[in-house]
Amino acid sequence: MAANMYRVGDYVYFENSSSNPYLIRRIEELNKTANGNVEAKVVCLFRRRDISGNLNTLADSNARDFEEESKQPPIAEQQKHQLKHRELFLSRQFESLPATHIRGKCNVTLLNETDVLTSYLEREDCFFYSLVFDPVQKTLLADQGEIRVGSKYQAEIPDKLAEGESDNRVQEKLETKVWDPDNQLKDSQIDQFLVVARAVGTFARALDCSSSIRQPSLHMSAAAASRDITLFHAMDTLQKNGYDLAKAMSTLVPQGGPVLCRDEMEEWSASEAMLFEEALEKYGKDFNDIRQDFLPWKSLASVVQFYYMWKTTDRYIQQKRLKAAEADSKLKQVYIPTYTKPNPNQIMAPGNKPGMNGAAGFQKGLCCESCHTAQSPQWYAWGPPNMQCRLCASCWIYWKKYGGLKTPTQLEGATRSGSDAAPRGHMTRQEVQGMSPFTSSAGRAKLLAKNRQTFILQTTKLTRIARRVCQDILQSRRAARRPYASINANAVKAECMIRLPKASKSAIKNRPVPRPSLVNIVKELAVQAPLKLKAPRGAPTPINRNQASQPRSAPALLGKRPFDSGSYVGGHPFSTNGRPFMSSMRTTSQSVIKRQRVSHGDAPNPVVFVATKETRALRKHLTQAEMRRAARKPNIPVRVKIPLPPRPLPVPILPSSTSEPIVLED
Repeated sequence: MAANMYRVGDYVYFENSSSNPYLIRRIEELNKTANGNVEAKVVCLFRRRDISGNLNTLADSNARDFEEESKQPPIAEQQKHQLKHRELFLSRQFESLPATHIRGKCNVTLLNETDVLTSYLEREDCFFYSLVFDPVQKTLLADQGEIRVGSKYQAEIPDKLAEGESDNRVQEKLETKVWDPDNQLKDSQIDQFLVVARAVGTFARALDCSSSIRQPSLHMSAAAASRDITLFHAMDTLQKNGYDLAKAMSTLVPQGGPVLCRDEMEEWSASEAMLFEEALEKYGKDFNDIRQDFLPWKSLASVVQFYYMWKTTDRYIQQKRLKAAEADSKLKQVYIPTYTKPNPNQIMAPGNKPGMNGAAGFQKGLCCESCHTAQSPQWYAWGPPNMQCRLCASCWIYWKKYGGLKTPTQLEGATRSGSDAAPRGHMTRQEVQGMSPFTSSAGRAKLLAKNRQTFILQTTKLTRIARRVCQDILQSRRAARRPYASINANAVKAECMIRLPKASKSAIKNRPVPRPSLVNIVKELAVQAPLKLKAPRGAPTPINRNQASQPRSAPALLGKRPFDSGSYVGGHPFSTNGRPFMSSMRTTSQSVIKRQRVSHGDAPNPVVFVATKETRALRKHLTQAEMRRAARKPNIPVRVKIPLPPRPLPVPILPSSTSEPIVLED
């Protein structure tokens, strides 16, 4: 009964989404609406996942400074990860939420230097905060309500002087004397002087135009002249004149007229007092925010002095009575029964109705994304639907309460709200490949930094085996057509480890594709293609074909040589890879689709390899299988076995004959 009773000032969990973590709020008011429902006016507290990355970096530096100053014991990496889930950020933002969305109580405290951070992990539903977050200006500031406890905040008490020992310190440097009780005046003389000072103050207000407008009657001017500021001025005058009444009287009324002393209550106008009351209603006794947002032309000392003087007025008493009457009419507490409806993210049994997020399509053998357990009384769908991730019952409760997983994972950032998650439709191919779970984090950082450079993906043996064993789950052809879709590599590898002992031991053979041999294609091309004469010697041909002057009638994509002049073997066109064109295929010259010309800014830098005579001679010694292997794996060096050169045949020496005439042709 007491656990379901919620009062003003309680920190509670609010649920605004079945898949997102709870919101943590502090109840300020409980109001009953016209239709009988109860609404709670709450103060918003934010988690680390709700603020930007720059502010998270600022919070990390503040946490490091706190650990160094408070001399915290060493903390493990997993504990640091979980402590980030216990940290909250206070705000001045208010909102109204239905009281029926409350899901439980929690405890939020201001972080103190004497606290041990690991103690928050030992207690359930326990959070802390040390910074204040402004959702409008997107800033993090230290809370002004810091409790200064520690050795550096303690006063240094000197040793007690022995009996008869004199104090050698200079008293004028330690303090300033403003009143001497051992003076030559009597108490009656001092009281008479204070009455004269009040009378002079009343007369001075009568002469001042602004004061006569604010206090039009005599008794109002006399009441203002009887305030503490007038008495302090009179006693200070006596101290400065050595308690000589004649000199003090002349100081009160100098040659130009009586001295007027006014405090903050008289200096402030009625409109400024109204602004102060409005700011006090919004911020409470946070004088820094009151001055910054409502009264920037006033000093902080002036605002504080006005507050304590304002508390002595009838205006403060009236507002206090109105607030008390208003609080009596409002609800003090509300009873909210325990929420027992099933969560739509539950992965139901086969006979029950499935939940949301594609829970019915989950594969068997998947483990918990956080604790990696394979047994749980209830499973919950977590993360994007296409990832098919799930959490066990205990990790799901941890996710809902603390807004994270017990162990850090790569997919935790993908479960944030849609406003934080950027769309992937504008990403380049390198960025999408960099987000693949099959690549390492170091390589991903390089790809994001230089997304125009060539890259090579090196997979592990387990990944290559999983591609063959788990083809029904991985669907490599479909994944190749959609590189932007994420792949749950952990689930694929876990299923592969289950299927691997049951897989057949025979080698998997590729499906043979009938292709003509390279030798036959070269022979037919040599027969069909006419022999071209060598170009006359002249200007050297540029190595980079982008620099060559090309005719305007046939522009090439990225400046490369077009393949419009296709090769024909036996009257049938052949593509560049040696495969014959089918009837349904179009050659480059037959294409009617207009290619989009890529700008030079977006185009990658061209790389041109110039083959020498020795390189072309070495290619002839490679078999067709070695050529394909070298094309598929260009990072592996190629070993070429060069046969021994044949022995030269002896050339018969013919005798010279001069019987035939020599003919010279011009």
